[in-house]
Amino acid sequence: MKGPLFYAKILLFGEYGIIKDSKGLAIPFNAYRGALKSSKDLEGAAKDSNANLERFYNHLSQLNSDKVSFNLEAFKNDIDNGMYFDSSIPQGYGVGSSGALVASIYDKYATDKITVLENLTREKLLKLKEIFSLMESFFHGKSSGLDPLNSYLSLPILINSKENIEPAGIPSQKEGKGAVFLLDSEQIGETEPMVNIFMNKMKNEGFRKMISEEFATHTDACIEDFLSGNVSSLFGNVKKLSKVVLKNFKPMIPVAFHKIWAQGISTNDYYLKLCGSGGGGYILGFTEDYQKAQESLKDYKLELVYRF
Repeated sequence: MKGPLFYAKILLFGEYGIIKDSKGLAIPFNAYRGALKSSKDLEGAAKDSNANLERFYNHLSQLNSDKVSFNLEAFKNDIDNGMYFDSSIPQGYGVGSSGALVASIYDKYATDKITVLENLTREKLLKLKEIFSLMESFFHGKSSGLDPLNSYLSLPILINSKENIEPAGIPSQKEGKGAVFLLDSEQIGETEPMVNIFMNKMKNEGFRKMISEEFATHTDACIEDFLSGNVSSLFGNVKKLSKVVLKNFKPMIPVAFHKIWAQGISTNDYYLKLCGSGGGGYILGFTEDYQKAQESLKDYKLELVYRF
């Protein structure tokens, strides 16, 4: 048995904001992927994954929802026969490792599933997102459902609000100097504690004001610039966003990166932002000159995502 491939995702813009109904833009990232496989002799990561699928099966069998049902018998049977999720997507890195797994299980075991080939109306997209949110809550305690949706559809997705999502056309890549890149913090980040910190901060009126007046405003401007290909305006807005995040989201930025985050803003060689919930994993970088950013960040591992 070998299932279809499901890819990692990158939330270019909108981390935390989408919890509070501002815009977001997520794109598939094909450098990392996963698929369901099975083996008679499970060991190491495959054995761990098989045990994790058993726990996920228990979660799905207790889901009391009229939105989705699964062929649980087939799922359990495949687990007992050595099924595991073979994935190159790093866990705790903010690029959707659990999302790809959720998408693969929905694809294989959901009865009456919404397929990628049908006309994806807004209602169908919202229904899928809701189903994936229920499924993925097993991994994070609370999930928007966006990571699995992105992985399942393998399309860029524009989140206008909780009730308004649509596939997005992003400008094709150019062979320019500019780039979006991933910076490896070489630390694992856990989603749930970071989201809890954010939710606690949201009890503060000043923080809420900053989210709506600064964070969401800059995020929306970045998304508009990116989708319309307005690169010169984009970098100005990404810089503003990077400053706001450094000032207000310090607990989500690994301490070792506070200095290089500020350095990017002062030199304009690159601008950093959170990739996912933060706390470790990848940090997302934007630069008008990728070569210059590579020189400035020569002590770190960078990975190219998109060229301008």
